[in-house]
Amino acid sequence: MALFQYRAADYSGKVVEGVMDADAENGVVARLHDMGFVPLRIAASSEAAGRSGAAVSLFLHRKVSEKALLHFTQELSTLLSAGLPLDRSLSVLANLVEGQEFKKVVGRLLEEVRAGKSLGSAMAEHSDVFPKLYVNMIRAGESGGVLDGVLRHLSEYLERSIALKEDIKSALTYPVVLATVAVLSLIFLFVYVIPKFAFIFKDIKQGIPFMARMLIGLSSGISQYGWVALLFIFIGATGVAFYIRSPEGRLQWDRWRLNAWLVGDLMRQIEVARFARTLGALLKGGVPLLDALGTVQGVVGNRLIARAIAQVQVRVREGKGMVGPLTESGLFPPLALHMIAVGQETGRLEGMLTNVAEHYDQEVKRATTRLTSMLEPIMIVGMGLVIGTVVVSMLTAIFSINDLPM
Repeated sequence: MALFQYRAADYSGKVVEGVMDADAENGVVARLHDMGFVPLRIAASSEAAGRSGAAVSLFLHRKVSEKALLHFTQELSTLLSAGLPLDRSLSVLANLVEGQEFKKVVGRLLEEVRAGKSLGSAMAEHSDVFPKLYVNMIRAGESGGVLDGVLRHLSEYLERSIALKEDIKSALTYPVVLATVAVLSLIFLFVYVIPKFAFIFKDIKQGIPFMARMLIGLSSGISQYGWVALLFIFIGATGVAFYIRSPEGRLQWDRWRLNAWLVGDLMRQIEVARFARTLGALLKGGVPLLDALGTVQGVVGNRLIARAIAQVQVRVREGKGMVGPLTESGLFPPLALHMIAVGQETGRLEGMLTNVAEHYDQEVKRATTRLTSMLEPIMIVGMGLVIGTVVVSMLTAIFSINDLPM
């Protein structure tokens, strides 16, 4: 099974986009016909895989940072709320945004809007700056005449996304620094310090403690053949990277991430929070549920969850609810499923999705804090044991020289 990106239209002319898994393009065509759609475009599996891989982050390889886009969104919302026309607001922002590349993009938006294009259509031509979710919400806001309100929802969405990433980064900074220092310390010991001791013991054939002989041999091997190990590591990492870029490899990688020891639950919570936040933001922005589900498939970073959302889209098209296919996937926590079910029953799905996202944002923060608080002492003790073993072994070897027969 592979994923295919599709664009289709229903018989009223409404265009929808999404991702669907199938054995071949013919299978996608048949399923779209069964759903009442006319296929317009179906992307090859490699293209879909590339998009899905790039969707691990909404802004991966983009010309404009998340914070710059957030500031642009907030300022545009403020100007429109103050009563300024769209072209005048863009003209003001063209001089306010930071970065030459972003200034050029805003300048082109201004030209295209003055030429009669809608803002959403103009932004769609700059997909390396404005994500698909962003463009869809802008289009919905324009069609409903509530562009300033949609921009406020987008600002809230971006603020929460950035805050969550910053929390995770700050929590992981110390363990990463500690691991880096540990690796550099070991390299220094085995490449520079231990060879100095080896020079002292080079003429001594017997009497050196076993641990010291083993460390000297390991140090010699690293000094002479370390480049071979690095070459094998590089080749292995490159092979794994290419495998992950394939449809099957991506699927296996995403499955492993959700089931990995120690971090699997954290990855699951991050994906659930992203799904709920994105879908809730789209629905608040006025995007129809079917279109919103198609957009979310291209935003979530996990292929298994994208497949579950594709099944949700099929069921919703058939007039059924979301909770059934999400439950069948086995990927969503019971609490999230219960809250979504309540949201559907009460007609407050977008608000409940926002609550789900906020809840799992907090869970991610707590899980990250627990993980780092557990890793830090383990890494410190481990680094101390390794370095202490090296130092004690070398000192023991030096002291043993006095016991050798002269």
